Order: sequence, then structure tokens, then C-alpha cells
Amino acid sequence: MAETEPDWRLGRDGDGLPVVRYQRGEREGRPWASLLEVLSPGAAGLDEPVSAVDPVEFVLSDMSGWIVSGNVEFGERLLRRGARTLRLGHAMLRELAGDPPPAGWADWARTPLRDGYRSVPCDRDAEELAPALGAAFGPGHPDHRPDRDEQDGLEELRALLAGRVVGPVLPSSTLVVDANDQVVAGALVTDFDGTPWIAHLFRRPDLGYPGLGRDLMHRVMGDLAGRGTAELGLAVTEGNTARRLYESLGFRLTRSTLTVVVP
Repeated sequence: MAETEPDWRLGRDGDGLPVVRYQRGEREGRPWASLLEVLSPGAAGLDEPVSAVDPVEFVLSDMSGWIVSGNVEFGERLLRRGARTLRLGHAMLRELAGDPPPAGWADWARTPLRDGYRSVPCDRDAEELAPALGAAFGPGHPDHRPDRDEQDGLEELRALLAGRVVGPVLPSSTLVVDANDQVVAGALVTDFDGTPWIAHLFRRPDLGYPGLGRDLMHRVMGDLAGRGTAELGLAVTEGNTARRLYESLGFRLTRSTLTVVVP
């Protein structure tokens, strides 16, 4: 069973002792235990004894059919018991305050776009963003989801833009449109527990503008720094070549998370 704590839910054994804690959500139509942590005696914020039950056995019995995200070692233990890999992701962080690029943040905020393209605020609806976003994460991309149809993608994008997935969309979010005012790229920045977070960085792959992602990140990071933002976070899937871009922009790895489907 699970009970609600201020920010966490506790998974308890048959005697009522806590085994794991996690943040409860929904993903791909399944219950989702995000940031799952195996509890140990003296865990921060916990003032009661913890269970001696094997946490893997607990998850297999009490969370069958769930999606579980946690540290890689625990996820691999679940994989050995029949779980299915959904995603190996890496969280990255870039310090903005006190660590400007050589040219300065203001210069980055003014990074020009190639002729024919201009940046606009992220104030358009999901239907206008969806074609470019869908093309960016098409077949062959590590984040492509063949089980998600067009309507599902629209609903998820609407929820993200409405602040119901991660947090509210921040003013530094930026879209790029072409000469026909069609959205061709974007960087959606949300508030993730007080930290600005790149929820999506995307561009249409047929543009012939391979440096657009870097130009867009320069503008967004420069704008955030100009607003006094201390740091910027993001997550990138294993195998996504965008990780090289993020590393070149000064992002550093903070943790890796393995997300699995429990049998």
C-alpha cells in the first residue's frame, strides 16, 4: 500500500513498514513511480524503522504493471527479473550564475538566426508545435515512441504547455518560425521543482540548418542568465547525439536514471 507524504509516497510492506519512496505520476497510461528510492535506516525525512523486505520483491509484487524510474543498479535488478527497459536517461545541469561564456550571456542572448528564420515567444497552441516536434522525434530517434498516436502526442503536448506535466512553462521558452510563420524548432523551458528545465529542444530535421539547436540554446541560456537564473537542467536519453551539444555548452552529468516497465 502507499500513503501520501508532503512530496513523496511511501510503499509499505504487509506490516506497515516503509520499503521505498517515490513520486507518483502517470506515464503511457500506466501508474508511474518516479525517482524511486530504496529506503535505509535514517533516510532523510523518515522518522520510523524501515522494512527488511527485499525492495525488488516488493516492487514486483506491489507495482506489477507500473513504470518505475530509479537508479541504474536497482533498475538492472528489475531487468534481471523480467522487467522491460523503457529509457536510460541522464540528468544534466549547467551553472549560469558566476560561470558565463567568454563572450558573455548578453551576447549569447542576441545570437542571430540564419536569414529566413526568427525567434518568437512560446505562446502558440499544441497544434502549431506538433508537426515540428513529431518530425524531430521520428523513427530512429532514441525518444521516438511508436506506441503513441498523433492524438496522444497532442494531448501530452497540451498538458506540458498548460504546466500539468513538469511545471509552468517559463518566459525564456522560445520558438523558431520560418518565413511562412510556421514553427520549425523550439526550446520549451519549464519550472521543475524550482529549477528551470529544458522539457523539449527540437527542430525539424529537414531544415538544412544543423546549427539551429546550438543557436537556440545560446539564446535561451542567455535570456535565463539575464533574468538572474542560477542554473538550468535537462535530461537526455542514452544514445541521443544531442548530449554532445549539451556537454559542449557546459552541462555536466548529475545522475542517471533507468526507467522500466515492471512485469
